[in-house]
Amino acid sequence: MLTKSAAKAFFLGGTALCSAAFLLLTLDTLAAFPKRSNQDQMTEQVVRGHHIWNKNNCMGCHTLMGEGGYYAPELTKVLERRGGPWINSFLQDPESFYPGRRKMIKYDIFVDAEVGAEVAAGNRADIIAFLDWVGKIDLNGFPAEPDMKGSGMASAVDPTKLEAAPDYFKTVCIGCHSVGGQGGNVGPTLDGVSDRFDEAYLRTWISDPQSVKPGTSMPDLGVEGELLDELVHYLGTL
Repeated sequence: MLTKSAAKAFFLGGTALCSAAFLLLTLDTLAAFPKRSNQDQMTEQVVRGHHIWNKNNCMGCHTLMGEGGYYAPELTKVLERRGGPWINSFLQDPESFYPGRRKMIKYDIFVDAEVGAEVAAGNRADIIAFLDWVGKIDLNGFPAEPDMKGSGMASAVDPTKLEAAPDYFKTVCIGCHSVGGQGGNVGPTLDGVSDRFDEAYLRTWISDPQSVKPGTSMPDLGVEGELLDELVHYLGTL
């Protein structure tokens, strides 16, 4: 058992040691925060996007950096998963992306017909800029990388399979589908798709998926003309 003087010395020494450790950790946090927080990239557009996020209570459904509602997907790395063009299209008409399933409502501020094309495009660009900024904050590995990329007949990673893809495919389609082991895991992998479906089927499926399979989660993206030709031709090479 400690004597009164020894106990006092232990208490004072322990308090001093813990206080010193707390002070050093605080200084280290303050020194590291500017770089890890990505605050030097906080532009006016990012701030406007943050205001849109708060005003529309996006955290009522979504989580951001682990905070918020757990009803809808976590959005910390959504730009990395989906890409700006995909999100831009999704915000204009979320319901068309997931017909017949639980879905995000259409917010007027993102719709050309409601607030005007220029204003809506600006609002979409602002929220995308905000989500892009959040995704670049150093969160010590949060959220974790998915265990696997792609779905269905996943193949070994082969970057060359994407080299010949149209830009639209690389920025929008890849948000759901994978090719050569790269891409999203929402839809099936497209490796070998030309062996499973002919050109006429692929053309109809891309331009009007509901006519092929009512209730499918494949969205109608309004793809037509030369872009449709490019996508069908590319898929024919897989």
